[in-house]
Amino acid sequence: METFLILASTLCISIGVFLGITGAVGIFRMPNFFTRLHAASVTDSGCASMLLFGLMLQSGFTVATVKLCFILFFLLISSPTAGHALSKTALSCGAQPTPLPREER
Repeated sequence: METFLILASTLCISIGVFLGITGAVGIFRMPNFFTRLHAASVTDSGCASMLLFGLMLQSGFTVATVKLCFILFFLLISSPTAGHALSKTALSCGAQPTPLPREER
């Protein structure tokens, strides 16, 4: 059973690292603010969720697991809210999303 927990936590942490790297690449590769914000906020939630879940598996059922659950809960509430606030502020300041070229629609 311990081997399964180690493998599951390693898999979750590996997926979290992959999502984090994918988000970082997406931030540099996307053309405008809104697509960059989307890449950052989606991968932020997924990356943090997988990393924290992997850490929960490694720590077992202790006080640390409860603390990690609280961190995950607050992160999943605050991260999409911050992304929404940033996009609404950018729209109110006059930034407009650039439309896709005709062939990519």
